[in-house]
Amino acid sequence: MSRDRHDLPGAWPDSSGTRFTVRSTHATAVRLCLYDDVRGYRATEELELRRVDETTWSLDAPGVHAGQLYAYRVEGPFEPQHGHRFNPSKLLIDPWAHAVTGEVELDDSTLGYRPGGAHYDSADSAAAMPRAVVVDHDAFDWQGDEHPRTPWSDTVIYECHVKGTTMRHPDVPPGERGRYLGLGSDVLIEHLQRLGVTAVELLPILHFTSERFLLAQGKRNYWGYNPLAWMAPFSGYASSGHGAQVDECKEMIRRLHAAGIEVILDVVFNHSADGNHLGPTLGLRGFDHANAYRLLRDRRWLIDYTGCGNTLDIRSPLVLDLVLQTVRFWIETMHVDGFRLDLAPTVGRAPDIDFNPDAPFFRAILEDPVLSQAKWIAEPWDLGPGGYRLGGFPAPFAEWNDRFRDTARRVWRGDRGTLGHLATGLAGNRPLYDSRGPLASIHHITCHDGFTLTDLVSYTERRNWSNGEDNRDGHHNNLSSNWGVEGPTTDPDIRATRARARRNLLATLFLARGVPMLLAGDEIGHTQHGNNNVYCQDNDTAWLDWLTADPELIDWIAALTALRRRHPALGSKDWDDAQIEWRTPDGRPPEPGEWAQLRSVAMLLRAAPSEPATKHNDDAILLLINPSPERVYFRLPAHPRRWRWRLDSATGETRSRLARGRRKIVEPMSIVVLEARR
Repeated sequence: MSRDRHDLPGAWPDSSGTRFTVRSTHATAVRLCLYDDVRGYRATEELELRRVDETTWSLDAPGVHAGQLYAYRVEGPFEPQHGHRFNPSKLLIDPWAHAVTGEVELDDSTLGYRPGGAHYDSADSAAAMPRAVVVDHDAFDWQGDEHPRTPWSDTVIYECHVKGTTMRHPDVPPGERGRYLGLGSDVLIEHLQRLGVTAVELLPILHFTSERFLLAQGKRNYWGYNPLAWMAPFSGYASSGHGAQVDECKEMIRRLHAAGIEVILDVVFNHSADGNHLGPTLGLRGFDHANAYRLLRDRRWLIDYTGCGNTLDIRSPLVLDLVLQTVRFWIETMHVDGFRLDLAPTVGRAPDIDFNPDAPFFRAILEDPVLSQAKWIAEPWDLGPGGYRLGGFPAPFAEWNDRFRDTARRVWRGDRGTLGHLATGLAGNRPLYDSRGPLASIHHITCHDGFTLTDLVSYTERRNWSNGEDNRDGHHNNLSSNWGVEGPTTDPDIRATRARARRNLLATLFLARGVPMLLAGDEIGHTQHGNNNVYCQDNDTAWLDWLTADPELIDWIAALTALRRRHPALGSKDWDDAQIEWRTPDGRPPEPGEWAQLRSVAMLLRAAPSEPATKHNDDAILLLINPSPERVYFRLPAHPRRWRWRLDSATGETRSRLARGRRKIVEPMSIVVLEARR
């Protein structure tokens, strides 16, 4: 066997065979089980791995090549009081596998421990478990693919679900709907380019499984935040699970890159599918429970900072190595461009329970010449103590900014006293990101978790009854407004008001300093019928209905992203790269104590004078913001170039024409955008 990557955990084939490597400190024996079919109860061969060092077990298997199915059985102490839960009767998925085929059939056989029962549960889980697959990564032709390396200043993110985005698109080839190839199809790529999107942020595609309580209701985990194997693309998004998911995922990435679109993965490094102390033994738990998870002082019990039953212990070399190897694998082997960390404070809880921006994971990213060049995004909260860390992550991390989201929602539903907070967000959120610059803020109005944009202006209350939790799940405070009627309506005035509200929110998103993120489906008017937590709705509720797409909304977003590209100050990385002036409707700067009473305001943004002429430093963009219920007359500021009218949310018009006169009428609850440029 050759060295380098073949010395890493996982299954790495070459011309002579395959090297299998796993990690476990407390195991006493590790057995590789080879199978001919995915549901074979008995292994065709079982081979013993040898301990290489304190944590590493390895085996060279001559004659074993790509396509081979395998799993593990691991022996060791079963001492819950010390955190050990080894159980050789449980067939284990390789946490370092590169492909998994078959589905977990969660039943009593997969449970590893029964309180009050036997020493451990002795039921063999082989019939209920999927199998890992040996993958030959060298067989795929990347055709010279390279990372687009789009700077943050030019980035526009589209958060989407591989299956939900493509499943109902009539122009995606039927065999590619719901799959990686569908997202990489010509029609989807053309749509993304029309919107001005430069990066897709994919809901989890790391191989995941569904929770037992969902399966009991006939439901599935749709979003994918329940990982089983971190380096394996989810097999459900491919034509088959016998390794095809790897090549088809690579092909999707290659096609998107060819169109200049980056791929960012939503990754879950905070918990695993093994659940709580009563959960199944599927993978990581069976390899080294005591080293994999955060445990209480009484080591029988797991600490849960995630709401999912367990918390991966990033302090452990086993977990830190798994996480770092995972991101390096997806960058170097799968050509991914960046990562969004779900419940990101969890990976910063080292060396103790408090969040630490200098934690080993963050230092490893910053100091690594490959990892530091990727795009990094944090969801800056978890359920642990002090878990809300907005503004607290180190460079090179950007952060989902829910404060911007909530402020924009409040402003455009008419809440008083909020305009000053919106001004802070539009200017780049300097109080939060003073040392990192405005591009550390990922702005969004909606995301996968919550109402869609259409539902945000159509419902005041969630409608999650179909989730089977008595409508208790999901956010209860959505800062939404139905504008007079709950849900769908034929009333033309309410429909017009809702359309205007959507345009206002989108204009706020794309014309703020920072990085905008659009939720897939918001551009076509997608509704989830008031369900704000579709994590288990693998059906038409969550899948985008392209046949009802709103072309005017698509045009509105395309005009906004085009305007953004024309004004580099909106994407400037340093505070001093742009100048912002605020004006009351009568043209004067607001007094510091006046913001709380302001109902409308103008924002003038231009590149800093020190910028070279190639930056169009005399170009300017003017936002006339009127969330009030009255028509407002704005006095236009003087400028060497004439102001041109570009966008008006009251009508949805995007036609360019001269703005005549010194005053501009802005209709109630609307925003007008003017620009002056060469």
